[in-house]
Amino acid sequence: MTRTTPKAVILLSGGLDSATVLQMAKAQGYECFVLSFDYGQRSVVELDAARLLAKAAGVAEHKVLRMPLEDFGGSALTDTSIDMPEEGDESESQIPVTYVPARNTVFLSLALGWAEVLEANAIFIGVNSVDYSGYPDCRPEFIKAFEVMANLATRAGVEGNKLSVETPLMNLTKGEIIQRGVALGIDYKQTVSCYQADDRGYACDKCDSCKLRKEGFAQAGIADQTNYF
Repeated sequence: MTRTTPKAVILLSGGLDSATVLQMAKAQGYECFVLSFDYGQRSVVELDAARLLAKAAGVAEHKVLRMPLEDFGGSALTDTSIDMPEEGDESESQIPVTYVPARNTVFLSLALGWAEVLEANAIFIGVNSVDYSGYPDCRPEFIKAFEVMANLATRAGVEGNKLSVETPLMNLTKGEIIQRGVALGIDYKQTVSCYQADDRGYACDKCDSCKLRKEGFAQAGIADQTNYF
């Protein structure tokens, strides 16, 4: 009897974490269908990185969807009238202004729709509860709740074809993520993590994402080859 290759939808931003998740899913034997979003983010160049990463990984298909979250605003990532915070600008106890309202809920919902069409049994997302920026939609509680909802809301779930939301980075530090990725052969120089990278993909070296990335390479004991402007 021929064994069917399992399918998974992978959310890929073009950043360090999602690039690692893509390679992890591939290493687990999934046929990877990759989904990226042009949601009005400041750093659209990250989508160029996503395209290169998807092509290099030899994915089954890569879709880039337009989702105009900038029409709502409410985040420094989608509203240029809100100043981008730099290190020390915000309290660690508050949700940062770089949080995009409902972003992961929207993205996962669209990934769910594609997964059901593909008859995929997994969605991979690079959320993390250790080295993260305090976003409520990166917490394990949110992921568990979404997975329950997904299996209640879809024909596949009702018919017993359960879908899982996989978060392989959830309990890893940024340094551990980088070490795993290097072992999988990822060239992190191809990724873009900066919230306000320029048109070349060069990073600002000031935003929270740049700070976490630099700390991660230091933790991993691996040279940071990120280009900074």
